[in-house]
Amino acid sequence: MMDLTPQQIVIKLDRYIVGQNKAKRAVAVALRNRKRRKSLPPELREEIRPKNILMIGPTGVGKTEIARRLARLVDAPFIKIEATKFTEVGYVGRDVESIIKDLVEIAVRMVKEEKTTSVQDKARKHAEQRLIRILAGLEKPKKTTGPFEIFGVLSGEKADANYEDHDEEVKIEKVKEKYFRGELENDLVQIEVTESTPVIPGFFGQAGLDELGQGLQDFFSVMMPKRVEHRHLTVREARDVLIQQEVDKLLDWEEIHKEAVCRVEDSGIVFIDEIDKIVGTRGENNLDVSREGVQRDILPIVEGSTVWTKYGPVKTDYILFIAAGAFHVSKPSDLIPEFQGRFPIRVELESLSVSDFERILVEPENALLKQEIALLESEGLILDFKPEAIRTMAEIAYQLNKENENIGARRLYTILEQVLEEVSFRANEYKGETICVDQDFVRQRLEPILKKTDLSRYIL
Repeated sequence: MMDLTPQQIVIKLDRYIVGQNKAKRAVAVALRNRKRRKSLPPELREEIRPKNILMIGPTGVGKTEIARRLARLVDAPFIKIEATKFTEVGYVGRDVESIIKDLVEIAVRMVKEEKTTSVQDKARKHAEQRLIRILAGLEKPKKTTGPFEIFGVLSGEKADANYEDHDEEVKIEKVKEKYFRGELENDLVQIEVTESTPVIPGFFGQAGLDELGQGLQDFFSVMMPKRVEHRHLTVREARDVLIQQEVDKLLDWEEIHKEAVCRVEDSGIVFIDEIDKIVGTRGENNLDVSREGVQRDILPIVEGSTVWTKYGPVKTDYILFIAAGAFHVSKPSDLIPEFQGRFPIRVELESLSVSDFERILVEPENALLKQEIALLESEGLILDFKPEAIRTMAEIAYQLNKENENIGARRLYTILEQVLEEVSFRANEYKGETICVDQDFVRQRLEPILKKTDLSRYIL
């Protein structure tokens, strides 16, 4: 996906996000620059940093969705954080490093899923071989030999030297035939399940001691005995458990962790929302000072620094940062100069029009109407939305955003829920029927609420 041109990236984003072409172009160029940078000589490559983006616009116009879809296009590790999180009671400046630590954890899960897919067939084959041996009575759960076993002094159970089954292959072949014919799926088998060491709640959970706490937790997970439980499961259930056990054996965790760190450093994307909420007016107000302090705490990881994680050091120099905020009260120039300088690309997103709302309802691949139709179709009910009904809902959404707080496309969620509330509640009674959602249908369900201006502020 990294070979996508900026034009191709915009086309793919158009499948999910209506309008906001300036923002799409900006993120497309930022993504393409990563590809361009990798083709440069090493000495020049290290000098080129990502051109971070500041998105300015009201809530619900697509800021988060653009960033999230961008990350999915290239399978880049992505995390969204609220800037206001770091203004909460108990905030400690170094907690901003948790952004990168969480991003690495996301990358580890991504790489693990990919590696799991690559070894899935091999793991299934090994699991089925084990399962067939268990069904044939050739593999039995180990017995606990004593208290010293937990420290590895007496690990495992020695096989009975006198036991030798000369008919082993015959037994396996008989079981194998029945197994692959599906005749044994509901048979019960006993398998071993190893439970990991439980996490100690609140263990060194205070800010500033998280690395120590995690280190000790990892130490205990290695040194403490693994609890082995013998479970009776059906063959169908046991197969899934054994496949997972075999997957864990086949995975190279050191390689996974190394690749995850590389992905974060080379292609990680951090989306900082509500950046305008940590902008304060100049003055002696403590709250304003606190907000400015949050900017200064976030600044090092944006500028480029090294964050120590349990998977090793992670450099933030080439992570793409996308900040976003409405800036209703404050303005971008109120950010501290150092912070402003790290977001050279500024994009102002447009408020949504009536036609935008119409398109949002029907055009994207995950359009709201498509979702509602699919949900009720699962109960045998067909919804038929007429164009005039769609237009009416769009007009009402626009009007409510104009008269009340502007929450962007999120207004459509509340409108749709109100329009379809009764139908959704009684869907089982309409099984096999087609309900026509026309203009009258929409107005009948919304006008009583719209007339009550004060009430509409809370409901819609």
